[in-house]
Amino acid sequence: MKKRVLIVVVCVMAVANTASADTIRGIGMDFVTIGNPGNVADTGGTPGCGAVSSSYRIGKYEVTATQWQTINTAAGIGDSGDWSGNQPVASISWYDAAQFCNYLTSGNKYSGAYKFDISGNFLGIDRVASISTYGTTYVIPTEDEWYKAAYFKPNGSGYSLYANGTSTAPVAGVNSNYNGGGLGAPWNMNNGTQEQNGTFDMMGNVWEWNEALIDPFRGLRGGSFYGSYDNLASSVQGYNNPYDERGNVGFRVASVPEPASAAIMALASLFIALKRGKR
Repeated sequence: MKKRVLIVVVCVMAVANTASADTIRGIGMDFVTIGNPGNVADTGGTPGCGAVSSSYRIGKYEVTATQWQTINTAAGIGDSGDWSGNQPVASISWYDAAQFCNYLTSGNKYSGAYKFDISGNFLGIDRVASISTYGTTYVIPTEDEWYKAAYFKPNGSGYSLYANGTSTAPVAGVNSNYNGGGLGAPWNMNNGTQEQNGTFDMMGNVWEWNEALIDPFRGLRGGSFYGSYDNLASSVQGYNNPYDERGNVGFRVASVPEPASAAIMALASLFIALKRGKR
């Protein structure tokens, strides 16, 4: 019994903030793993936000225009978006982002964590069913997932005001792209300074959709290239109509379950099945 417990503990401890890459439906996406499952929610910033019960992965970068166009062409989502190349895609509605994630998951824009009928009408979210059917499931981050990836310190000691791990705003146009940044447009991914959990541009560049339902709106976080530094802080909760498309609103993708967690669950299921077989 002790040996089995030790194996599980070692696997859980291995779920740290590490980088990984997937090739999905013809595009490459880089992810960072967000560990410290079961962390407490923030009491500052946005109180009650940031607690996530399990490990997960989140995009190291925002979805780029090239990635969007590749999937859009294959999936027939239909919206070309704004910007180009390695700039983040923008002018993408929340529903467009959901269909992008579905296509990554299943190869069908209407099948995955986000339920649509054959006419494209949105019906709801069911991550559990998607994981049961497809295994690895790509999603728009929940607000808690997004918030934790940005503001929770990787050593588990609490939250910071900004994604750089401090209470000091990053330098515009150097560490982060906001307030015009001298550019007047989003910059290419991998610019600026890597943030505390291995991501880029959770501070500025483009606002990013999350799953938060603030009736009848959907959540936004992170600020954008022409907003002020105030919008980068953990205390700012944005939202917009899910049908809306703006040149400073894009998204990044999360992935559940995190592979090490999935392996633990598979081993647990196998152990239970073997145990039942011995009865």
